[in-house]
Amino acid sequence: MIAPTAVLRRRPRRLIYGDAVIGATLLIAVIAAALLSPWLPLPDALSNNLLEIFLPPGSPGAQGTHWLGTDQLGRDLLSRILSGTRLSLLVVVLAALIGAVIGTTLGMIAGYLGGWVDALLMRLIDIQLAIPFILLILLVIALMGASLTNIIVIMGCTSWAIYARVARAKTLEIRELEYIQAVRAMDFSTLRILFRHILPNLFTPLIVLLTLDIPRLIVLEASVGFLGMGIQPPTPTLGNLIGEGRSYMLLSQWLVLYPGLVIAALVIGCNLLGDALLRRTHTRLD
Repeated sequence: MIAPTAVLRRRPRRLIYGDAVIGATLLIAVIAAALLSPWLPLPDALSNNLLEIFLPPGSPGAQGTHWLGTDQLGRDLLSRILSGTRLSLLVVVLAALIGAVIGTTLGMIAGYLGGWVDALLMRLIDIQLAIPFILLILLVIALMGASLTNIIVIMGCTSWAIYARVARAKTLEIRELEYIQAVRAMDFSTLRILFRHILPNLFTPLIVLLTLDIPRLIVLEASVGFLGMGIQPPTPTLGNLIGEGRSYMLLSQWLVLYPGLVIAALVIGCNLLGDALLRRTHTRLD
C-alpha cells in the first residue's frame, strides 16, 4: 500500500508531465500540419473560384474537397489557415529571438557593470514597459509600412524589456559567485566573462521565458493583422484571416472559428509547455 505522503509527492509531478504532454501535442500537431501543408493534396491557398464562394466545411470543389469550407472569393480555408500559420509562426519566432538577444545582452551588461549603466538601462526598460505594445507597433507600422521585415523587426525590438529584466536579475546573482570573482581576478575581459561564464547560466530561465512570451507575440501578431496593419492580403496570416472573415460571421461562421481555434491551440500549447518547464526547472522569473 502506498503511503498518502508519497501520493501527494507524486501528484504534482504527474500534473507537470501531463501539462507538458498536452502542450507539446497541440504545438506539434499545428506546426507539423503547417510545415507539411505544401506537400498535402490541398487546393492552392491563393486560387479563387467565384462559383464556390462560402461553401460549408466538407464541400466538394473543382480542386478537391474543401475540408474547412471556402471564403468570400472561393478560396480553400484550410489551405489559407495552414499557409497563414507558417507565416505567423515565422514572424513570431524571429521576433522572439530578436527580443531575446537584445534583452539578454543589455540585461547582462546592466547587471554586471552596475552603476550609471544599470540605472540608465533600467530607466529605458521602465519606459519601454510603460508604452502599450500594440499602440507603439501600430504607430511604427503606420510610419514605416507593413512589410514582413518591418513587422518582424518592430515586434522584436519592442519585446526586449522582459528578457533584459530577467537577465539582469540573474546576472546580479551570478556575478557574486566565487568562480566569477576568480575569473575577474585573472583579468579576463568583460565580454569574455559575460558571454563565456555568465551567459551559459542564463540559458534555462531564458528558454522558459521564451516559451512563455511566444503566446503574447502570437496574440500581438494576430491583433495587428486583424486591424489591417500587418501583412496585407491576399497573403494569409491568422490575424488577417479573422479580420477578413468578421464581415461574414453571420453567413459563414467558419471563416472566423477555425483561424481562432488555431490561435487558441498555439497559445494554450505554449502556455502549458512553458508552465511545465517553469515548474520542472524551479525557475524564478523575477
